[in-house]
Amino acid sequence: MEEMLFPIVAKINEYLSNYILTTLLIGVGLWYTIKTKFVQIRCFKEGLSNIFGKINMFDKTEEKSMTSFQALATAVAAQVGTGNIVGASGAILIGGPGAIFWMWVIAFFGMATIYAEATLAIKTRIKNHCGEIKGGPVYYIRRAFKGKCGKFLAVFFATAAILALGFMGAMVQSNSIACCMQTAFGINSWLVGLFLVTACAIIFAGGIKRLAAVVEKIVPVMAALFIIGCLVILIAKIQYIPETFGMIFKYAFAPQAILGGGFGYAFKQALSQGAKRGLFSNEAGMGSTPHAHALANVKDPHTQGTVAMIGVFIDTFVILTLNALIVISTLYANNGVLSNGYTEAVMSILNKTNLVQTAFGSVFGNSFGAIFVAICLFFFAFSTILSWNLFGKINAVYLFGKKFPKGSKIIYTVIALGFIMLGSLISSDFVWELTDMFNNLMVIPNTIALFALTSIVVSIAKKKA
Repeated sequence: MEEMLFPIVAKINEYLSNYILTTLLIGVGLWYTIKTKFVQIRCFKEGLSNIFGKINMFDKTEEKSMTSFQALATAVAAQVGTGNIVGASGAILIGGPGAIFWMWVIAFFGMATIYAEATLAIKTRIKNHCGEIKGGPVYYIRRAFKGKCGKFLAVFFATAAILALGFMGAMVQSNSIACCMQTAFGINSWLVGLFLVTACAIIFAGGIKRLAAVVEKIVPVMAALFIIGCLVILIAKIQYIPETFGMIFKYAFAPQAILGGGFGYAFKQALSQGAKRGLFSNEAGMGSTPHAHALANVKDPHTQGTVAMIGVFIDTFVILTLNALIVISTLYANNGVLSNGYTEAVMSILNKTNLVQTAFGSVFGNSFGAIFVAICLFFFAFSTILSWNLFGKINAVYLFGKKFPKGSKIIYTVIALGFIMLGSLISSDFVWELTDMFNNLMVIPNTIALFALTSIVVSIAKKKA
């Protein structure tokens, strides 16, 4: 079945990524950048102040909501996952070093997009009779479009979100963890899957309170660990950093020089990989992180909007960029093994899963490099599983909560745990293609609603101009 479905899913992704996705992501980001008068620049300092001026990892966790920092940590946990390590590596392998430039472009405009998503999530959230906060794209989609149209788009988004985040997305994360752990420690994939299922089940059982308490501790530690490791590599390769940046800019506009083929084909590969992996990394425009921001215990939508922008900045311009610099400076610069393009011999050894381990191994040694990346990837991907499961659950409750108030959460959780286990055992490429497809489908109703609600976002941004 996998052999039959793989080319079909890949073809769907090709059209979505090359045409629809790129147009929508750049379009909505550019639209909000102009409409909010470059909110990602104007309010960048304010966003930093809203996070680091009020950070407290030991705040009392709310029973049915989160602190602003916990909401950010949950959003960053979703953003900083395999998209930064495995996804960025895949983009470089397929689209060349220039794909990173287009990731930067997507992220810059994406900061304005995610500002809109977070402000709308706060603005349109509701409280039920039990005092639980409910918010996310399905709620601002229904605000944007009344009647059957809004209902259809909300159901479409919720269905895609459940499949993309709670089910297929969990498979990507567990698959990447299993592959790295097997490379680094020789642990069988099924044992890794069993451990992940057990740990996740314990946290899922504790609800929002337990999940928020876990991710707010994991995210700062995992980010600091990875950044320190990257800085050690970059210091060791300091003489190649100018060449590394040069390759990113050169191959962004002349990708055929390293990918081969004509300019049109190579440029499309670089741009589409930057857009697709940029979306998977920072998730701006996809509609995933607004679920976390909607739960923030804040009154001002603008405040959480600026916090959300910093999440994209940390994800792409810090963590993903450091990862890309490591890969390019060790494997491309100074006539590295990939400097002259991708020969069959090289590609049979290197792939998007072990590329970063190879890069770290060039300085740390093969054994320690593989272990370091495996540990970082474990925390990145594990925290992403936790956040994505929450986002998927919110949409499952939206779809089925009225008929099955308690059963919808239990059934969803059991199925999600099954996908986590399955992901640790099956083919990596097929898992990625499935996840990309449902991620891409989420973008369509989400961005349509963002365009429709421009006046609300602009009015909020103007008050803080």
